Amino acid sequence: MKEYIQYDGLGLAELVKKKEVHPRELVQAAIQRIEAKNTKLNAVIHKMYEKAKKIADEIEPTGPFAGVPILLKDIAQEIEGEPITAGSKAFQNYRAKQDSEYVKRVKKTGTIILGQTNVPEFALLGITEPKHYGPTRNPWNSNHSPGGSSGGSAAAVASGMVPIAGANDGGGSIRIPGAYCGLFGLKPTRGRTPVGPTIGREWQGASVDHILSRSVRDSAAMLDEIKGHVKWAAFHAQDYNGSYLQDAATPLTEQLRIAFTTQSPLGTEVDPECREAVLKTAKLLESMGHIVEEKEAPVDGQQIAKSYLNNYFGEVAATLENLQSILGRKASYSDVEPTTWLLGLLGKATSAKEIALSIREWDRAAYIMEEFHETYDFYLTPSTATPPVKIGELEPKPAEKLAISIVGRLGLGGLLKKAGIVDKLAVENLSKVPFSQLANLTGQPAMTFPLYLSEKRLPIGVQFMAARGREDLLYRLAGQIEADGHFIDVKQNPTYLS
Repeated sequence: MKEYIQYDGLGLAELVKKKEVHPRELVQAAIQRIEAKNTKLNAVIHKMYEKAKKIADEIEPTGPFAGVPILLKDIAQEIEGEPITAGSKAFQNYRAKQDSEYVKRVKKTGTIILGQTNVPEFALLGITEPKHYGPTRNPWNSNHSPGGSSGGSAAAVASGMVPIAGANDGGGSIRIPGAYCGLFGLKPTRGRTPVGPTIGREWQGASVDHILSRSVRDSAAMLDEIKGHVKWAAFHAQDYNGSYLQDAATPLTEQLRIAFTTQSPLGTEVDPECREAVLKTAKLLESMGHIVEEKEAPVDGQQIAKSYLNNYFGEVAATLENLQSILGRKASYSDVEPTTWLLGLLGKATSAKEIALSIREWDRAAYIMEEFHETYDFYLTPSTATPPVKIGELEPKPAEKLAISIVGRLGLGGLLKKAGIVDKLAVENLSKVPFSQLANLTGQPAMTFPLYLSEKRLPIGVQFMAARGREDLLYRLAGQIEADGHFIDVKQNPTYLS
């Protein structure tokens, strides 16, 4: 066990290839680790142990991650014959009819799937506290959240259950939990990783799949393997014929220009420790010879948030409508969490015109940011506006729960929109994580670095964005900073070595 948690995914695969360890041994070590840690952390909600052991015994180890245990996220990453619940009791009896394209490609890397990780219902929140499974806890401090929506995957990697885990990001769901758990997480360019086969886009292109990892090279190697077009996809990223793994090992020798800000695009408060993390990073970049300038991105943060939420509401409404095919009847208030039902009502009250205007806002922001990156190679911000929040901290208060219940049961979503509640929601719900949505709407790649710890010994991440198609540049910077010893060591967290 102690040896197992010392290696990243590529390190374990190297042991397999040298025949110093058998895949069955890695699977067994991962199972022991999950069983030892999951009771407290609640990261894994579905286990596939027997299937994993059988695969480990039978496969001929090939691929960059030959024999390496992996966990996948309980939404969008369908495994044929296995449950995929999206954190909701409404899907508790559903079984995937086929592997998703993402899963097909992940399997070809040589990984062995051990199970699935916890998500908030329908992956809607930046915390992972679904009513159906209960909250996932942060390995650094179990009183705090690992973030969301890939919170289960983040907790699993940060506690040493597996070196890598499946994740996806529609508004920060790789970068938020990466920041909260002291991990590396990169959201690829829109269209870089596959969708489907039953759909051609996720959240109008805002959501993309990848992994969370402890090392930059694991992230880069996985993206090398899963990148590429599928014919049915609505969006195709420009081809990249290089190697991201090689990029991660190639230091930046050219002088780059970097813009940074510590200000929330919503005008809301940013914790002093998160601001300080960015300022320290700016100084680090200057010491590396780069040109660093304080400058906010020239987009309307309030408008970006509103356009994001309009699509968010619409997607929830569509999900609830599609539940009929799962339940055999129309979905009702009791089938999902009250907040989810409320979001669906807001979606029903959102007009086609509002959705169309929102998508135009995304395209306008994408154009503005492309021009911005003609001057600046990177845009540096906090990953989140606060260190990890506590479990239950964002739970609606009793009066708010009552109001949600009344509004939900009476179907008053239209009245909420007319009363200006939606604009209030835009600020309140995104104020803790206001920096991540921009990259989803513009389609840019963005990553979170695990560079700092708060006074309470909780991770604080910093985010870098680059122009569309420039994951190579992000990996070069990440690899260099990691190699220079600036990343916090996940092994410092109390859960990791215990």
